[in-house]
Amino acid sequence: MRAAGTALLAALAPPARAAASYAFDDEDARRWLEYRPRPRPGVSLADLDTAGRKAAHRLLATALSPSAYAQAMTIIALEEVLDRAEGWRRGRHSGDYWVAVFGDPARDDRWAWRLEGHHLSVTMTLVDDQVSPAPIFFGANPATVRYAGRPVSRPLGIEEDLAHALLDALGPAGRAAAIIADEAPADIISATRARVDGPIEPLGVPADRLGPTGRALLDQVVALYLDRLPPELAVQEAARLDAGQLHFAWAGPTRPGQRHYYRVQGDDLLIEYDNTSDDGNHAHTVLRRPASDFGTDVLAIHHRTHPH
Repeated sequence: MRAAGTALLAALAPPARAAASYAFDDEDARRWLEYRPRPRPGVSLADLDTAGRKAAHRLLATALSPSAYAQAMTIIALEEVLDRAEGWRRGRHSGDYWVAVFGDPARDDRWAWRLEGHHLSVTMTLVDDQVSPAPIFFGANPATVRYAGRPVSRPLGIEEDLAHALLDALGPAGRAAAIIADEAPADIISATRARVDGPIEPLGVPADRLGPTGRALLDQVVALYLDRLPPELAVQEAARLDAGQLHFAWAGPTRPGQRHYYRVQGDDLLIEYDNTSDDGNHAHTVLRRPASDFGTDVLAIHHRTHPH
């Protein structure tokens, strides 16, 4: 990751490098999450030459598993599909993704980077070469493109299908505890907040009340989100959750194709999914570490061991 960050800055012309570069201590720019089409820190991939864009893609690939990288590339491509569906009115385009680097990856012991645009935000914070990998936001609009009733594109389909399978496996008592509302919220609850304080209430059903099938499916849902990361980071994140209690909550109808929402919470873990806009064809997902987002955990260790 350090090598890819260094290569990215080296590949940029001086004006683009200046636009992409921020001080690590610029908290407003670094602690940033925005998955809507809004102005954002960094330099746009549309303004880079081929070498610069490829360097940005290579940096992104260091943070994602091959399957998650494919999801991310599909999400980016969907900007062109959405622009067509909207009659080309808003000028959406697949170059409207921005990369920013905080600090100097070649020299600094504290640095971070983010690649972000509509429905995609990936932030990595590195302190003493320890990676703190969150938040990671993936969305899709349209969530599904179909031909003759069959999906042509469905980048977040597994995230939806596994949760439906889990809900089905809970049985009547488990579903009664898991379903917290008859209607889904309009969006993920954590939204674009830089900090998520404490667990989101109500918690839903605890994992220790699930039967073997339900618990196995809950573990699969969590693994699916952690496996957005490269294997070594996914293993690191899974180890953080081993001793903690998980909760699963659902809001909205239970039949596929209707507006719905779910979340999984644990010790310093928040997974959220919603498919609530455009008649249930517009999905948002996020993987967060509420107490450790944007490197809070590794920075705390650094400050204890490196007096400033």
